[in-house]
Amino acid sequence: MTSQPHKTIKWGILGLGNIAHKFAKDLVTIKDAQLQAVASRSIDKANEFGKTYHAIQAYNSYEALAQDPNIDAVYIATPHSFHKEHAMLCLEHGKAVLCEKPFAMNTEEVKDMIALAKAKNVLLMEALWTYFLPHYQFALSELKKETYGKLLKVEADFGFSRPFNTASRLFDKTVGGGSLLDIGIYPIFATLSTLGEPQDIEATCTTFDNGADSTCDMIFKYKDNTEAVLKSSLLEDTPTQCKFTCENAVITLNTQFHAPTTVTINQNGAEQTLDYTGPTIGYNFETLHFNQLLREGKTESDIMTYDFSLKLIKTLDKVRKIIALEYK
Repeated sequence: MTSQPHKTIKWGILGLGNIAHKFAKDLVTIKDAQLQAVASRSIDKANEFGKTYHAIQAYNSYEALAQDPNIDAVYIATPHSFHKEHAMLCLEHGKAVLCEKPFAMNTEEVKDMIALAKAKNVLLMEALWTYFLPHYQFALSELKKETYGKLLKVEADFGFSRPFNTASRLFDKTVGGGSLLDIGIYPIFATLSTLGEPQDIEATCTTFDNGADSTCDMIFKYKDNTEAVLKSSLLEDTPTQCKFTCENAVITLNTQFHAPTTVTINQNGAEQTLDYTGPTIGYNFETLHFNQLLREGKTESDIMTYDFSLKLIKTLDKVRKIIALEYK
């Protein structure tokens, strides 16, 4: 595949829920990117979404979108349990796929997706947008350089309160609902991207009446007494911060740490805060990266690699096993 430095990337969006709106809002801000088509099982929903974000085509069939010859890349935003099916559908038709996190429901599904992408020689990437945000890249750079000494501890939480609703995907265990896959993935991601895979995991959870996990508390243990203390909750509004304690300073990604936010550095009693908020929601950064990969003819991200996605889903599987959480 030859490099095409100025090629306009024509996007399709498959699944038109809340996160698809966020993606589309930022997509329209990107030069040399175009929303070619959207798809929902409801044609009325597809038409309305398409009109809002100036899509050229609206489909009431995911298959029709996957077959559209004008589409270069597809963003998959359906519920977790459908990620593998819809990613495979698009890959089979030669479409590059940016699939919303979690990549799929378990390690075996992720392995199948990667195997097909490699067989088809098509770009596939997990859409864990936080990895590409400037504030997170800044923190990673400071930690990698050991600007403030070695990283000793990670503390990260993500919690919000919502009334329990059996009709909501968020609480539906059969599609991967519950705190772990929806929001617990972010504290786990923060740990894996800085400390790597743990030597040992401790985890406990609470559940709703239908068995979906309402909270999950985790401790990841590493050599030299390094650890990560992590929490996800659908029962309470938590600070939703990520704190990196180093030998000589503490770096805090402030509230809504997974999104563009401020970063505070506390060192020797002095405090410095950097503001990384901006005009977009922040989904544009992962899209810009993906577009560049496509233009360069790449079939795998050098940031959100297959290896990292596999480590992430394997860790989620380990936590699920510890807390006896099954999605059936």
